[in-house]
Amino acid sequence: MTTKRFLILVPTIIILFLLQSYLWVPTYEEQTKGNPNRLHEYVTASLGDATLLNPILSANTSSSQIEALVFEGLIDYDEELRFRGRLAASWDVFEEAYFYVNPHAKISGKTIPDAAMLARFLEDAKKSSGDFPPKLKASLDRIQSIIPLPSGDSVVTRELPPPKTGEKVNSVKIRVSAPARIKLVLSEVDQDLFENLSVILGRDYFASFNSTKHLAPESPVDEKTLSAWAKEILPATEHNPVLIFHLRPHVKFHDGHVFDAGDVRFTYGAIMDPKNLSPRVSDYEPVKSVEAVDPLTVRIVYKRLYSPAFGTWGMGVLPEHLLNSVALKKEALTLGKDPETFSIRQSLFNRRPIGCGPFTFREWKSDQFISLNAFEDYWEGPPNYKRYVMRIIPDLLTQEMEFYAGTLDTYNVQPHQVKRLKEDPRFQSFSGTSFGYSYIGYNMLRPPFDDVRVRKALGMAIDVKKIIDYVLYGQGENITGPFVKQTDYYDHQIPPLPYDPEGALKLLREAGYERNKEGWLEKNGKPFQFTLISNSGNDIRKAILAIAQDAWKQIGINVRTDLLEWSVFIQERVDKRDFDALVLGWVMGIDPDLYQIWHSSQTHPYQLNFVSFKNKEADDLIVKIRREYDHEKQVAYCHALHKIIAREQPYTFLYVGKWTAVLDKRVVIKHLDDDGVMLYKKIKPTKTGSYTFHFNKWIKVPDMPQLSTEGW
Repeated sequence: MTTKRFLILVPTIIILFLLQSYLWVPTYEEQTKGNPNRLHEYVTASLGDATLLNPILSANTSSSQIEALVFEGLIDYDEELRFRGRLAASWDVFEEAYFYVNPHAKISGKTIPDAAMLARFLEDAKKSSGDFPPKLKASLDRIQSIIPLPSGDSVVTRELPPPKTGEKVNSVKIRVSAPARIKLVLSEVDQDLFENLSVILGRDYFASFNSTKHLAPESPVDEKTLSAWAKEILPATEHNPVLIFHLRPHVKFHDGHVFDAGDVRFTYGAIMDPKNLSPRVSDYEPVKSVEAVDPLTVRIVYKRLYSPAFGTWGMGVLPEHLLNSVALKKEALTLGKDPETFSIRQSLFNRRPIGCGPFTFREWKSDQFISLNAFEDYWEGPPNYKRYVMRIIPDLLTQEMEFYAGTLDTYNVQPHQVKRLKEDPRFQSFSGTSFGYSYIGYNMLRPPFDDVRVRKALGMAIDVKKIIDYVLYGQGENITGPFVKQTDYYDHQIPPLPYDPEGALKLLREAGYERNKEGWLEKNGKPFQFTLISNSGNDIRKAILAIAQDAWKQIGINVRTDLLEWSVFIQERVDKRDFDALVLGWVMGIDPDLYQIWHSSQTHPYQLNFVSFKNKEADDLIVKIRREYDHEKQVAYCHALHKIIAREQPYTFLYVGKWTAVLDKRVVIKHLDDDGVMLYKKIKPTKTGSYTFHFNKWIKVPDMPQLSTEGW
């Protein structure tokens, strides 16, 4: 059976059932005639249900779709992809940098062991910065204050690994005699500060600082371990980027409780609490401290350079008063659970969330719908729609029929429908190239997927062009790696894997596989067989399963396929690493930080590196990317990481899709001009292609309105 036939052959009984269902659905006009409130209700559909409704815990599209309306972050992007304030009205970004006085290093032929003298030396250099090279001058000009800090003694504790498995961990007390230090406050983050200061302090000033000699362990410690501890406890130099957010006053949570800085601090703490198993930990691990300076001021200090820092504060903020230790203990006792082990992940809050976004939670019936109401006290003014409903409709044909009938207000067009629906005068359409990609991922904890030759062979056996041409109807492009294809972080010079079944068989023979009498591949008498899974309700992924299964069978691999309901697929198989291979996709952001998905530390349950990719060189590049502020250097690191992942093939990268969505033309932006006159404007997408940016101002009108000059 060809791919095309696979897509169009649907049992007649199913078609009749769906047509019958369609005829039972009232038209939009009939709905509004009997229920004028339908004009104020926005209904959309999702193939799968949400798993839970808590932005620090979930990592799937259905949950995020609802969370984006219920919760609000400190910032987000505007139409031009610039940061704009949400719960934060304004902010300051600067840096505090530190370095220890190196009493043995010579500056201009002499030592300066005193911190006050060294501070004066830097002050003098700053005054005469015009005489220095441009990079050094720029760094000196950024320095706003130079503060000498005294020496000090302290005691810290570190743990030595046990000599043998099962033995007790040894704790070691270390007396620390920290020398004097210089604190520099800079107007902005300067990642090259210490390299530039080396021009006047001496090239070896920072590198020759011996932190080990300032540590005195009370128990024997080997030199290598002590040296590593010394660099951690007394780093020669330290970058501490600082964010200060000034919060909006009078913002309320949906229960009327006033939002303040304590809620921001609490949200950070909840993410970092290991009991909660948040997949967001890696985004906030670089944070050194979060301080509620006063009810409307949050001060965030970072341990080190971290270029994505600012964007992470778009995370939805949780209400401290509903989820703090007192509230959780009370809930645990009410539910008859152990308060000591009860966490936010177990709280009923995740089924009935409270945030301070534009919509309040109303009802959630599993696998049926989630409904929200407009929040009348929303700080920016209530949305025009009074109600928002996400219906769970795991069949695309049913979604399509309901959209035509008017019971859904939007429809994500399937590739084979794009041309027809774009030309339909009843609808307004939006399209673009996705920020993301689809892939087949392999569980590298399970043989034989731990062998790169096998992973590469599996990819070479699949004709991706067939998927793009016949499954996507040309609405897609090849992709070779993990970055958004529209950005310069993506390396366009890397070619896709060739479609080469013979080459795939050659690689598999190198890996030890030979055909048996029945024609199946086996190694050491064990047949090469596994299960490829994905979520139900997605015809494209279903087709990919069939194409991959057929392609692999052609070269002698016995592959079973399985489709699972979305929440089961994510919670029982993906989160628990219980799969051989799967078909999935990522929706990506603009930032190139891929730590959560690809770093080897993110391979535990509920984390996002669920294929368990581990590569030391890749880890180093991932860390460099998130610490790099220079765009060109960051791009170079991204291209290097792209090459490694393309070489190792933890995923068979399939395609980046082109999307099209349609709305009834009667859905418009309701707008008041400067004179208070009501106008209607056409919905227009942002630079990313997002057409829902002004969703809070959308409204559906009974008849086509007279549009403003900025309209159609």
